[in-house]
Amino acid sequence: MRYALSLLLLSTAQPVVAQGLAPVAVSAPHERQLPLQGGRNFRDIGGYRAADGRTVKWGLLYRSGSMHGLTEADYRALEARNIRVVCDFRDTQERAGEPVSWPSPGAPKVLSTDYELDRHFLPAGDPKNWTAEQARSAMTESYPRLLTQFNAQYRRMFAELLAGHAPLAFNCTAGKDRTGIAAALLLTALGVPRSMVIDDYLLTNRYLDVRSLSQGPASPANPLASMSPDAARTLGAADRHYIEAVFAIMDAHVGGATGYLRDELGLSRNDLVKLRNLYLA
Repeated sequence: MRYALSLLLLSTAQPVVAQGLAPVAVSAPHERQLPLQGGRNFRDIGGYRAADGRTVKWGLLYRSGSMHGLTEADYRALEARNIRVVCDFRDTQERAGEPVSWPSPGAPKVLSTDYELDRHFLPAGDPKNWTAEQARSAMTESYPRLLTQFNAQYRRMFAELLAGHAPLAFNCTAGKDRTGIAAALLLTALGVPRSMVIDDYLLTNRYLDVRSLSQGPASPANPLASMSPDAARTLGAADRHYIEAVFAIMDAHVGGATGYLRDELGLSRNDLVKLRNLYLA
């Protein structure tokens, strides 16, 4: 009931344009998932109410999966939203397998890093024989690893946001794991209650068709195609145990989540105040 009520409240929130940032072209009532022809789990994370009573502004912060399928109409729609920066968390092979070519002029600054994703957490043996239990255990183990592996990229995202370089979008392949952690860190930094942060993470189960990720030949951009159906469904789903593994790391840090944001992501109390003044209303 609480989850349904929160979604109802979010769907009727009023638009707020960030003072000092680029104007945003959005419709009201707001749509959580952007109406794109070729989008994958592309959604606005505005509308969530923070602990101080303010609300995350709509039209400034977006999370997404791969943007490889965007159409010309989609690019025009995103250009109208004035997206200035895209933080692409995909690794070198993923980006090569599903390239994204933003049309110029009006293309955002795209930030990416050449690296190879650590997949050592995956179960041993033939992927076609993996069970759902094996997949769930592996994914839960992987999230703390991702938190560490992507520290520099998450720091860069926050630096862009502190500089007011928004609207900003961040993405990986499915828009669930690397992106889900980034969204959790960002919403936590903005003071959004954890229950709502987890609700946002779980929305992937509504907006992402996992079956589409396992179609076609297996590749770095399509690893689920090589797995058993049960393992593919489990790896592709958003499970609260996965994101809670990240929160467990943060909670165990001296000073809890605030201490983690300070020590591991370089976000001082003044930085948190600035972020909230920029992205809450």
